[in-house]
Amino acid sequence: MAKLFVISGSSGVGKGTVINKFLSLHPEFKLSISCTTRGKREGEQEGVNYFYLLPEEFQNCVNNGEFLEWAEFSGNCYGTKKAFVEKCLSNGENLILEIDTKGALNVKKLMPEAVLIFIAPPSFEELEARLRGRHTETEEAIQKRLASIKLEIENSKHFDYKVVNDTVENAVKKLEGITLN
Repeated sequence: MAKLFVISGSSGVGKGTVINKFLSLHPEFKLSISCTTRGKREGEQEGVNYFYLLPEEFQNCVNNGEFLEWAEFSGNCYGTKKAFVEKCLSNGENLILEIDTKGALNVKKLMPEAVLIFIAPPSFEELEARLRGRHTETEEAIQKRLASIKLEIENSKHFDYKVVNDTVENAVKKLEGITLN
């Protein structure tokens, strides 16, 4: 029977890298495709990277209860359609959903069988050092991210599993231990 795995983690923790490495080793798993109101970037494809919706289309989906979860980030909306997830699972596809912890907890309410996995940093200090090491954000933006990270870590207490990303290889092995059983 196919399963839904919801993977969350703080910004800078490397969850995307861990998920991509896992998927390259396990093509029998599928990454869920979210809907977004943001514009398509060069090289992106409809139905591969995202399902691109106009803001009014997205709002109609929200009003009609079509999303398992949705959120707004930086002025754009992102959401996971229930029908997409249900179709994949009914087709026997193990599905990975990469979303924030708040969205993950919403998914768990609607689909209690979903397995929630939190990708954690080795330490809060190391995560802060990674964020600062990028040299891509102002101090104000870093402080905002750090506050958000504390909330994510607090929410992760309600998750089924915690995987520490000390190295990508170790994190993938831990993920395999959870998903392949």
